[in-house]
Amino acid sequence: KERFDSLEEYEHVKSAYIINNKMMSKAKTQMVVMHPLPRVSEIEPEVDFDQRAAYFRQMRYGLYVRMALLALVLGKSF
Repeated sequence: KERFDSLEEYEHVKSAYIINNKMMSKAKTQMVVMHPLPRVSEIEPEVDFDQRAAYFRQMRYGLYVRMALLALVLGKSF
């Protein structure tokens, strides 16, 4: 929403591009789907089971990075 000049413009295009299994069947096998989450209505839940869906790994690795940064800032050692 923040990238649009008006809420009306956002509402007009928000459902124009949704990634689903049909779209994934036409994509290259080495392609990767990344997303900052939450995916709301941008990626269908059926895509979660595709090996090219990397957004949950992306989320998990981001969590570990944030944990390490917090430990570094707070001076914790493990």
